[in-house]
Amino acid sequence: MAEQQQIERDAADRLVSDFTPPTAAVRSLRKLADGNEPKRGPDGEKLTPARRIGRILMYIALVIFAIGLLTPFVWMVLSSFKSSNEVFSVPIKWLPETWVWQNYVDIWTQSNMLVWIRNTLFLAVVVTFLQVLTGSFAAYGFARMKFRGRDVLFLLYVGTIAVPWQSYMIPQFIMLSNFKVSNTLWSIILLQAFGAFGVFLMKQFYETIPEELSEAARLDGLSEYAIWRKIMLPLSIPALASLTLLTFVNTWNDYLGPLIYLRNPDLWTIQLGLKGFVSNLFDTNYALLFAGLTISVIPIAIIFLLGQKYFVEGIATSGLKG
Repeated sequence: MAEQQQIERDAADRLVSDFTPPTAAVRSLRKLADGNEPKRGPDGEKLTPARRIGRILMYIALVIFAIGLLTPFVWMVLSSFKSSNEVFSVPIKWLPETWVWQNYVDIWTQSNMLVWIRNTLFLAVVVTFLQVLTGSFAAYGFARMKFRGRDVLFLLYVGTIAVPWQSYMIPQFIMLSNFKVSNTLWSIILLQAFGAFGVFLMKQFYETIPEELSEAARLDGLSEYAIWRKIMLPLSIPALASLTLLTFVNTWNDYLGPLIYLRNPDLWTIQLGLKGFVSNLFDTNYALLFAGLTISVIPIAIIFLLGQKYFVEGIATSGLKG
């Protein structure tokens, strides 16, 4: 063992002496060969006993927080397999005594679930596409093009995020009614095709991309539209994925907008349609309702799992500059 360690030290000395000054590098390699290198965490910092205890406590807190978030969802899924009288039994029974798979058959046969999903999917896809398109394009103008009043205009536009929708909901409804688009899917599309949050998110990400790339593209003769399409968009995949996921989820779960504008049952979204199951507190088949809610969550869960990596990266990177 001692001979092997001596051989490793000699090899490390020869390797370091060829490329770097031997002092610090040799000591590090010798510690590594002796197995005395202190353990380090994922961030490269030394794991002292205090840090190790703090990391363990943090993981415990995250596990407790995750359990708190997942408990209602798990209860909803399990309740969708119960009978209607068993859902709110006291004491609470987590597992159903008899698994009622018929709930997932009845939700399709006793409702227009297919129509609701079709309308919701159409709105979510169209609104998401338009918000990503308009948000990324407007953000490029605010981030890369210089014109008088740019910063003031951007602050005013982003400031609309702080204005609650309820404050201008009635004038907006009157305006869309005058345009003859109320009680159509176009009303929801026009409401949500543009969003200040998407512009803010994309602008923050664009500012992390070196300006030299745009300048080199201009020297090569590319127009601003070509720079946005061929350079900025391919480099902004994480931010685009984050905006896509957030917009899709928000449109899929929207309830108040369809409630106000969509009066025709053939235009209802899944959230509005499932509300029809709740006539009153004591005459509602909650097992059937939970089956519908579980179905409505599946597309969101799939999209989030597929785009989780880009979502986290996009949100983290978009906050580097501001």
